[in-house]
Formats: sequence, C-alpha cells, structure tokens
Amino acid sequence: MTAVTTDTQAAHEAAVQRLLDSYRAIPRGKTVRLAKPTSNLFRARARTKTKGLDVTGLDGVLAVDTESRTADVQGMCTYETLVAATLPFGLAPLVVPQLKTITLGGAVTGLGIESTSFRNGLPHESVLELDILTGAGELVTASPDTHSDLFHAFPNSYGTLGYSVRLRIELEPVRPFVKLRHLRFHRVADLADALQRILDTGGYDGVQVDYLDGVVFGPDESYLCLGMKTGTDGPVSDYTGQHIFYRSIQHDSGERHDRLTTGDYLWRWDTDWFWCSEAFGAQRPLVRRLWPRRYRRSSVYWKLVGLDQRFHIADRIERHSILAPDQPVRERVVQDVEVPVERVVDFLEWFLAHVPITPIWLCPLRLRGDTRWPLYPIEPHRSYVNLGFWSSVPAGQVAGETNRLIEDKVDECGGHKSLYSESFYSPEDFDRRYGGAEYQKVKDVYDPESRLLGLYAKAVQRQ
Repeated sequence: MTAVTTDTQAAHEAAVQRLLDSYRAIPRGKTVRLAKPTSNLFRARARTKTKGLDVTGLDGVLAVDTESRTADVQGMCTYETLVAATLPFGLAPLVVPQLKTITLGGAVTGLGIESTSFRNGLPHESVLELDILTGAGELVTASPDTHSDLFHAFPNSYGTLGYSVRLRIELEPVRPFVKLRHLRFHRVADLADALQRILDTGGYDGVQVDYLDGVVFGPDESYLCLGMKTGTDGPVSDYTGQHIFYRSIQHDSGERHDRLTTGDYLWRWDTDWFWCSEAFGAQRPLVRRLWPRRYRRSSVYWKLVGLDQRFHIADRIERHSILAPDQPVRERVVQDVEVPVERVVDFLEWFLAHVPITPIWLCPLRLRGDTRWPLYPIEPHRSYVNLGFWSSVPAGQVAGETNRLIEDKVDECGGHKSLYSESFYSPEDFDRRYGGAEYQKVKDVYDPESRLLGLYAKAVQRQ
C-alpha cells in the first residue's frame, strides 16, 4: 500500500494552483483549452494563439491502496505511468485502453475501451470520485452523490464541461501472465455466435475468459482472441521486436495458443499501433531492424500523422503520382463504432461489401451496472461490439462521403460512434444521439459563460 505523502500532496496542491492561475490569466471571451503535450484525437481543429491551461505536475499517481484496491491518480497521468505503478502490487485498472499515452482523464471524458470491457464496461464506470476544474473556473469534487449531474454527464463530454484534476478509481487483481487462444472463423456469423456464447456464460469450453477481443481480416477470415489470467511460469512471446502481434493471430487451423506477460499483453497493440505502423514502413523487415525499438510506439506514429495532417504530405504524394487536381485524394476513415451484438453481422457484412478497409478490430462491451450515462446512451444490460477501422479510402464527390455512409449504417443498427475522430452530424442529429438536452442543462450550470467549447463545436465543427 502507498499513501499520499506530505510532499506528494503539497506538490499536487501546487500543480492545481498553477492550473487555476493559468485559467484566471486567460482573458474573458477567449476559449479555454489545455496546453497538452500529447493527444490521441484524430480530428483536426482550428489553431489558436491563446495560451493553454498549465497542467505541469498533474501527470502522476498519487497513491495506490492495495487494501481497498483503489488508486488516486492525476488527470494527465498516462495509462503507461498508471500501469507501471499498479502492476508491482498485482493490480491494474479495470479497463486499460490500448495505447500507452492515453491519459486517465482523457479516457474518462472521451471514453475508452479494451478487452476487459465485456465484463468491466468503460473506464468511467470505475471512477469513484473526481476533482474537476469546471468551465466556470471552480474546482469541484464530483461523485455519484455530490455534483452528480456533472459526474454522470462528464463521460463523453471531451473537456467541454471541465477537466479532471484528480480521480479515484477502482483496481482489480491481475496475474503475472496471460494465456491466449486465437480462434479462427470462416464466417463472421460463426464468430458472432461464439462471441454471444462467451458473453452469456463468461467462458469458453468451460474455462473462464478474462480478456476478449477479435480481428476481422476479411469475410472468410476472422478471429476471437481469448485471454486467461495465470500465475504459472513458462515461455512468453515478445512482440516489441521483430515479431508483430496482429500477424501472430493468423493461422489456418481451428485455434492457436500464445502466452504473454501481463504488461506485454496490456500493451500488445501499442508497438504497431494495432496494424497502422505498416503505413510508415515499420513492418518491413529491413526498416524494422533499423527503427529503434523505443520509437516503435503509438506516440511516435501519432507525431508522424500530425505532420501529415499539418502539411498534407500523403495527398501531395498521391496528387503528384496521378496528376490529380489540387484537392484531397484520400478520405481518412478513422473510427470506432458500437453496435448491439445482435446487429454485428449485419454491420460487418455491409462494411466488408462497401468499405475497402481491413483489418477491423472487434471489442465487446457491456456496462457494469444499471447507471445510464446521458452523453453516450448505450443501454445497461445490453451487449455491444466496438468495431475499429483506421485507414483511408479514395475521396468521393462529397466531403466525408464514406464516413457519412458509416454514420448512417451505425444509426440504422441502433449504435453510436466515438467522437475522437471526424463526425458529420447536423446539430439536431447530434443532440439526438448524444444527450443534447441533458448536456445543455449541465453546461449552463458548470460553464455558464461558455468559456469552454461546446461539444458539437468541438466534435463536429472541429473548432
């Protein structure tokens, strides 16, 4: 057990004071933003010269309580730092998003998901209380019983109601290793049937499943990846070097077995940013040998994407190669969507027929309890499947043409999509999907002068 020491508490209070001072230094009428060194958002936004909020010193773990299985964590703490603090105690956050530089505060206000979400829900569901700097410049502690309106509206608000400064979260026990079974299916309908059975029973072939996700490589090749906690010693695989995790999943037989340390399992997708490192040549054997291991991580790839977004490098190369006019040649389709499990076959078959993007990541989820979260109104006691696809397609005649088709199909299937990337909804459709009326009530209370951007302006208009 680690307790908050006097020095740690003093340093935290000093950091909070710097944050408050930086808020007060921003002139009225100017939009308040974080001065954040990292980002996992894939939507462009307008540049501003206004100095952002100072979050220096708000990126650590304050305490880990092994008896209550909780941790007090600062809002800008990355999951890489958080996991490093909890694993020595045999504990981990209930949901650890796939990329190391995702922050706890970001995962709570912007949602997050991973292979424990079929039993642990989403990251915000394990938050017991949190200190929030509101748009009004006040520091409030929100919980299910105190400022409960803000507590329940905070998830999926993307920093438009305030920023988390400290969060107290639940932890769960983990074992040193994770055993993996990669099950192959030749039809997505068969995969969906097996997935439903696991969700109904919590196990497969009589064995409890602790971690569950999957990958679709095509209509006749898809996999469920089952993970089981274990303390039994034995050889483990390493996918931080020359071997690539997503390629290890593929096989011709009915199933393939593997084994990782728990730490390597939690970050199995980060080394190659799922499979997106291929776009930078990092999966080519020669390039991979020359690419330093410490730079094979999502944060580096994100910086490369940021350069492309800023200077349109890929479009310039494509235009030159096909002598196209000066307009976007590719449409970026970087999305995560959630559809009810009973509609996952419908969505996948449509997607595979209409959108030329594979692989597709699958991650089942179910909310932990009865609580409804108004800004992301998926239903309690109902199973969903998150589908992630991250690539580009030839640009159409209308801006965002393929993304708009996907939005329509998700809506038809009774699902939602995450807001970390580009969206094309009208204000009315957006409010209908993302709790607009309840959001505005909370916004009026905690940001009455609209010092922070509104959710539609941030998520769709990309201001």
